[in-house]
Amino acid sequence: MAYVKSPFLCPITPTPVFAGGEDDLPLPQFKSPCYKESHRRLQKAMRIFTGEKSYPVVQECEKTGMHIPQELVDSMSKKGILHMRIGPGKHLHGVNIMDGAVKGEEFDYFHDLIITQEMVRANARGFQDGNMAGMTISLTAVLQFANNEAWKNKIAQEVFSGKKNISLAITEAFAGSDVAGLRTTAEKTKDGKHYIVNGTKKWITVDNADRCKGLSVILIERGEGLETEAIKTSYSAAAGTTFITFDSVKVPVENLLGEENKGLHVILSNFNHERWMMACAVIRMSRLVTEECMKWSNQRLVFGKRLIEQPVIRQKLAKMIAHCESNQAWLENITYQMTLMPYKQQSAHLAGPIGLLKMFATRSAHEIADDAVQIFGGRGLTQTAMGKTVEMFHRTYKFDAILGGAEEVLGDLGVRQALRNMPRSML
Repeated sequence: MAYVKSPFLCPITPTPVFAGGEDDLPLPQFKSPCYKESHRRLQKAMRIFTGEKSYPVVQECEKTGMHIPQELVDSMSKKGILHMRIGPGKHLHGVNIMDGAVKGEEFDYFHDLIITQEMVRANARGFQDGNMAGMTISLTAVLQFANNEAWKNKIAQEVFSGKKNISLAITEAFAGSDVAGLRTTAEKTKDGKHYIVNGTKKWITVDNADRCKGLSVILIERGEGLETEAIKTSYSAAAGTTFITFDSVKVPVENLLGEENKGLHVILSNFNHERWMMACAVIRMSRLVTEECMKWSNQRLVFGKRLIEQPVIRQKLAKMIAHCESNQAWLENITYQMTLMPYKQQSAHLAGPIGLLKMFATRSAHEIADDAVQIFGGRGLTQTAMGKTVEMFHRTYKFDAILGGAEEVLGDLGVRQALRNMPRSML
């Protein structure tokens, strides 16, 4: 897979991600305090891995709907990619990351940003979610809230080694953002040693804390009484989207994460990083689509002129570039705050800003997808050849606008947090 140098580079936030090309370095006239040599080494290593190891497999899976092959999972485990996708933490200490590109002890949220944005360059939105994405929002809960250290380490080792997968299953057909509407139950046996779980699960967003006092989070291993059924969506079956049924599933009480009836805290602790990762991904894909439009408009001849010579096309490109650059700058600002704030402070101060960023990034994606199809014309509706990147983005960008929190929910969260932080004398 050949990557070409990006046709534009942001002078405000000159990250190595923007540079494109095989050398991976930003243009020498642009500087950034956020990125060090370890970030550049990691980006180069990730770009090689994505282009040479992942891309052929990813494209085949996206086309056929085949789930991620174990061989690729094993390769990511060996390179430390599975460990990195959880974000910074002790789980990375001593891990050999991309053959020494970065030490686990120095891994920060800008390294996290780089691996997320590099992996989406494979241009396979369905596979993107099927590529252990569930792990990134579920294993974190085990690492933070498991009540037994040995059990926690066992689960982590099984997942990081690629031997087992793990997902977060909260949403139900009857309850999305309104967690108070959940119907799945976990009742203790008379001897108090097990929970008996009954219900179904789909996908989730959480917001209203006051009505969720009876919520608990339990790790349930696949076994008797647990059934799964594939759900067809508008992106590839490689995503592995699933409907889960629990029919009197017996679960040891030791599998409780956190405290009983205080599961909302467990759930909410995942949301900032999940939404931040989704913003990283959609912002990077928006840039990739804009790059495709820049190249195409310089190649396409219309009425004897290149498409780029039409003022209306340059205006569309100007808007697309402005969205890309402003979103990346905002993303890096929030990422910088994340590197300086302990986890609890992030939860208290960044939930609103991250929600607003994700909301605006997906609104930008809406504008970019629409303009990209107009620039590509019929090719922007085909899943092959020159227009395949644009077609993929136009068909799937809405997943980012819904998953992890719908735009309206996240916008409201951001405004309410801003109001809470305003001095009472100003209201």
